[in-house]
Amino acid sequence: MEIISLVSHLWALTFILSFASTTSSPVGPPKPMAEATADDPFMPHAYSRFPEVEKQCRQFLSSSAKIEFDVNRVNGFKPELSFSKGDWSQEPGDSALMPFDGSDALPKSTSLPDPLLLATFMLTHIDLTRHSPNALNVSGALAIAISRNGTFPEVGRYLAPEFHIWPGSSELRILFEGVYTESEKNGGESVVCLLGNALLPSRKDEWVRISGSKHLQPPVLKDDRILLILHYPKTFTLTSRAVIGEMRSLNGFSNPRYFDLVRLSSQLGAYSNYQFGAEKLISKACTPYPYEDDVAKGQLEVYKGAFFCGILNRFVSGEILNVVPNWNCNSTDDYCSKLGPFETNKEIRATDGGFANVGIIMQDVRCEPLIDQNNASSAKVSAVFRAVPPWENQYTAGQRSGLNGLSLSAEGMWNSSKGQLCMVGCLGLGDKECNSRICLYIPTFFSIKQRNIIFGTISSIKENTHFPLSFERPIHPSQLWTKFSASPLNQYKYSKIKLAGAFLERNEPFDFGSIIKKSLLSYPRKGDNSDELASLSNLADDLTLHVPAVGDPIPKNRTQWPFLQLEILSIGPLVGRYWAFQNASASKSTASASPKASSTERELLLNVSAELTLSGKNYTNGSLLYLEGLYNPINGKMYLIGCRDVRASWQILFESADLEDGLDCLIEVKVEYPPTTARWLISPSAKVSITSQRNDDDPLHFNSIELQTLPILYREQREDILSRRSVEGLLRIFTLSIAIFCIFSQLLYVKKNTNDVPYMSLVMLGVQALGYSVPLITGVEALFTRLTSESLDSQSYDLNKNQWYWIIDYLVKILILAAFLLTVRLGQKVWRSRIRLLTRSPLELWRVPNDKRVLLYSFGVHAVGFLIIIIVHFITNSYRPARQEMYIDSSGNSHKLREWGIELEEYIGLIQDFFLLPQIIGNFLWQIKCKPLKKSYYIGITVVRILPHVYDYIRAPIFNPYFSEEYEFVNPSLDFYSKFGDVAIPLVAVVFVVVVYVQQRWNYEKLSETLRSGQKKLLPMGSRVYERLPSLSSATFEAELVSGVNENEVHNNLRENRG
Repeated sequence: MEIISLVSHLWALTFILSFASTTSSPVGPPKPMAEATADDPFMPHAYSRFPEVEKQCRQFLSSSAKIEFDVNRVNGFKPELSFSKGDWSQEPGDSALMPFDGSDALPKSTSLPDPLLLATFMLTHIDLTRHSPNALNVSGALAIAISRNGTFPEVGRYLAPEFHIWPGSSELRILFEGVYTESEKNGGESVVCLLGNALLPSRKDEWVRISGSKHLQPPVLKDDRILLILHYPKTFTLTSRAVIGEMRSLNGFSNPRYFDLVRLSSQLGAYSNYQFGAEKLISKACTPYPYEDDVAKGQLEVYKGAFFCGILNRFVSGEILNVVPNWNCNSTDDYCSKLGPFETNKEIRATDGGFANVGIIMQDVRCEPLIDQNNASSAKVSAVFRAVPPWENQYTAGQRSGLNGLSLSAEGMWNSSKGQLCMVGCLGLGDKECNSRICLYIPTFFSIKQRNIIFGTISSIKENTHFPLSFERPIHPSQLWTKFSASPLNQYKYSKIKLAGAFLERNEPFDFGSIIKKSLLSYPRKGDNSDELASLSNLADDLTLHVPAVGDPIPKNRTQWPFLQLEILSIGPLVGRYWAFQNASASKSTASASPKASSTERELLLNVSAELTLSGKNYTNGSLLYLEGLYNPINGKMYLIGCRDVRASWQILFESADLEDGLDCLIEVKVEYPPTTARWLISPSAKVSITSQRNDDDPLHFNSIELQTLPILYREQREDILSRRSVEGLLRIFTLSIAIFCIFSQLLYVKKNTNDVPYMSLVMLGVQALGYSVPLITGVEALFTRLTSESLDSQSYDLNKNQWYWIIDYLVKILILAAFLLTVRLGQKVWRSRIRLLTRSPLELWRVPNDKRVLLYSFGVHAVGFLIIIIVHFITNSYRPARQEMYIDSSGNSHKLREWGIELEEYIGLIQDFFLLPQIIGNFLWQIKCKPLKKSYYIGITVVRILPHVYDYIRAPIFNPYFSEEYEFVNPSLDFYSKFGDVAIPLVAVVFVVVVYVQQRWNYEKLSETLRSGQKKLLPMGSRVYERLPSLSSATFEAELVSGVNENEVHNNLRENRG
């Protein structure tokens, strides 16, 4: 064995010498330090400053112990001796290390927090060519920052001395080289003594001179007289984990490069092995075990299984824990406003004991499971509890390593017999402040007042130094089947069902209208699936809401929409969600239930628990509510009792004696779901009302909140959308069929009344033909633009493939084509009839109806109308918030929003609704003495145009949930096509029908006499009126309409008139 050991030592020595010879070989000059990277710790360095280092670090070199050297240990030096985001501070004086640009603060702002002072050190190189058995040459880089905007110091890949300053942040990077030593002092420590090379900003008087300029870098000075000393404990324990350092200037006080002493602090990290051994301190805090706090006395159900360490590392490590207000504290303000043992800065003190947005994070959690002789589970646990002020970035807080007044190093034990983790905590750097007791629990059930994966307290071992501080880690319901799927939380304890039942009885009085409504409509309920848990899980999905909301009724002024989330935590016996393939045994057990019992059960009220969150500054009182109550599947209403985490001052909370574990549970929440049937006729929006049951003078009272959501889509949303699309498709087929019948009847009327044909307005027919041609060209049914623009934009790509939908779509297009061709045929007859008039002799052009002035007057009327619409919208939009210029369509594509284009498209639809306007103008100009339009034609087409508005008026409003906020939801009091438009447009169309009827019923002379007023005539008597031509037989007239008939005679008449 000795020979084998000797051989292994000789082999290791040969390997080290050969490696060292290669690193010092003159194959090429060593890289300059400024070009070295931080990736390779064995990068060759010159270490030209070793004589200076030896002089400045002689006190550590003289007392250093021999270093037990091997390659594996050297490889561990770099991560062990490096730290990230430690703390630094500077002693008060006149020579600050670097300036800070506070121009990131708003003018006259007094609530900004103090900037963070963070430091990062990285060991970049270790020299294997040893000059001394007691020291190693090392080099590194230190980044120091002052930051208020969330940035923190980093040591990049390429190292060089740098200084940067910008609003809200300053950063200095210094390169060092020196020695690593070990000593037996202070129980054994490692010391790194380094000399630095930096670009330091000039003195403060220079900073003042540049402070008036914008974001200019101050002048910098090269400085190589900087000494950095870092002390690392050799053993990593509860009381010896801190890394302490100081950086000083070796220049004289009068030197412009001089700066006051800088102190640094951090701790050993994940690459160091923690040694449990604080039993004496733990017994001081936790004897007798378990410590009798309020939780232990209450005998709550907590986790006592064998996987405590796994749960702790998975669900708690690195997570932000919420601090519970001191709601039951009754003492002085200083005592009740203090954040437990932590130092209370101005930001925390401003919460006045409510601790709003104050958190605690557990860092560097180390859990060692143990099993005793009786197979009982236990564990040793070590962690650092760090308080996080309201303003601090949580990610930055989780990365910090400094030990200060906001950090509590802890070590303790957990035993499965009691389920309590009891720890002793030491504040800050050393063992002089180990006066805190920490108790943690992992619950195994949910309730309206218990929604946490972990909760605990921090109390004082000494008497009454601070009020016990409580903290918790709430769990969101959706996390139960994602991150926390393996958590021990698997049951829910209902406690507010009686109150919810009373709430239900007050709001559901007996009346016949409700009975009729219940018999006609159905709401989300358990399905017919024999697996009850799977049915409950599907029902929970339908009742879950993730959708923007708006005030109910809709406010006239545009405001920011809150986003409403209602997550179902439990329903009936089910907690979370259920998947049958994961629980085959449970499926078999529930499948044996009888159909009759299942049917009866579906008609009963269901216990339900949920969590409601509302975003938006106007909804802070309802931003987070824990809910519990009853769901009635017969009418789709949910009656819930709510509890909210009140964040008020401790005085207000203490005076509110009716708080339950610090929660305000005097809240009633009612949720009304839309029916699953007739969604095309009833608004598919959910309504939510939140009401406080407190008196108006109670400081915890808040005004009632009434909201309605954007359309919600149940799991079977495609079938619902298809149902509505099919109904509207059938409606289009019906209206187009009526239109074709009316046009065909007009063609038959023209055949019998040939003398009246020239007096049909070609502009009127052109408007109709244009309306029919647009869908054939663009694929958009202009007839129902208003209807389809809302409900059909939300259809999915898969829905377009539905065979039934395509049958309806093609049938609609065929009918549109037929209507278009019949309208063109009608226009052809009118055009040829007017050509036929030109064959009459003598030729009088004024006798032939002409649509030029009709087109001009019609265009003028509509141009003025469109201009009025634009002006009205400009005025109304001036009272709204600025609208965004882009919107997102249902395919996720962004488009530029041109509001005038939208108005023009809607106005074109209005022109089609008022298709009789050109005919009325033509009748007036031509002073007709005939009946060019059949009653069934102009009345039937008008009915076809009115029917979409009637449908739009009686149906539920659908707003597209896929568009952007400012574009998708229209305000009925301001939008062009509003409820007012659905009433006014049909009324005007009916008036036009009456006018046409009167014009055709009475001839011009009779109408003029009726409307004569004094010596004036409302209708002028022209000298050249359109006189009716002699009657011709229909057969002869049809023959004359054929192209080429009497064509020569027409040309001869025109020649004679020119002559």
